[in-house]
Amino acid sequence: MPDTASRPGMLEQQAHRLSAVGDWTLPHYARLRDAVARVHEADSVDLAQLGELDTSGASLLVDLLGPDAVSDIAEWAPGLPPERQALLKAVADATRLRPLPPPAPRPAPLAALASLGQVVEQLARQQLQLIAFVGLTLSTLLTTLFTPWRWRLTSLVAHVQQTGLNAIPIVALLTFLVGAVVAFLGATVLRDFGATIYTVNLVAYAFLREFGVLLAAILLAGRTASAFTAQIGSMKANEELDALRAQGLDPMELLVLPRVLAMTVSLPILTLIGMLCGMFGGALVCALALDISFAQFIAIVQRDIPLGHFLVGIGKAPLFAFVIAVIGCLEGFKAEASAQSVGEHTTSSVVQSIFMVILLDALAALFFMEMGW
Repeated sequence: MPDTASRPGMLEQQAHRLSAVGDWTLPHYARLRDAVARVHEADSVDLAQLGELDTSGASLLVDLLGPDAVSDIAEWAPGLPPERQALLKAVADATRLRPLPPPAPRPAPLAALASLGQVVEQLARQQLQLIAFVGLTLSTLLTTLFTPWRWRLTSLVAHVQQTGLNAIPIVALLTFLVGAVVAFLGATVLRDFGATIYTVNLVAYAFLREFGVLLAAILLAGRTASAFTAQIGSMKANEELDALRAQGLDPMELLVLPRVLAMTVSLPILTLIGMLCGMFGGALVCALALDISFAQFIAIVQRDIPLGHFLVGIGKAPLFAFVIAVIGCLEGFKAEASAQSVGEHTTSSVVQSIFMVILLDALAALFFMEMGW
């Protein structure tokens, strides 16, 4: 056999028979493809002078000879090395495979049910992951609780400032405005019944039981849960979490617990500020529009509003804070190593946090109503 190691592949007509000579490899693919296209199909090809052969060249030989002829290559080209025969047969077998026909379109009702089933399955998986992550967080908290030398006090204080102190202006402003709106609406409705004095009760009940904690929790869900997800997701994308594990540090203890505890401390304080600012907004409207002075407003609150309403509202704050922080951290750990994934999980953390806060608040309202609290 002549040396063809450095010869480019080609098709040669020798004594009324085609011969494949030279290297049938990827660098020569374009020229060989044109040569094969001019021949269309051949009954047999002399492969005695064939040089190097790779998958691209084998695919051209299969196109030239046909899959059936290549399957019988051991009979008409016995001198070809076994490994090249195996390569040509593998390419021929792959050529015979035909793609599966596209699935028949489902009727519209079945397609809607399938989509609904996928959504329910995805929601169930999310809730199972959340429950598992809550268990992991609580177990890590219990483990760390009795080892004070492992507490991350500096990180805790920093996150309290980030989640609580820096959020005071926006919480105070929003609850003040909502309190004013609630007082306006109450005065408008109650004026027809000559009971505008009960606007004070409406504002106090609304903010002590519901609006104070709910507005603060929703603001932190959009402001802080997204920040937790973005921070942890960016650390995962930059492989900082792997670096922490390589140093023997637990990301749950180092990253999750300070954020969860900081939220648990911050949200009750923000709830109290939200209650006071909301009631102040309502008192201001009562003073300006209803001739109910601040002293009279405070006297009515002290006389008619039991302390239990305040305890109900402030008691929901730690639960909401824990759920918001856990969801924000979990979505950060679920993010992949790309900016798009971090953005998607940041959005998901905000949506899930707000949904869970409203759901838990509704369940708590039903429970307290049934209990008569």
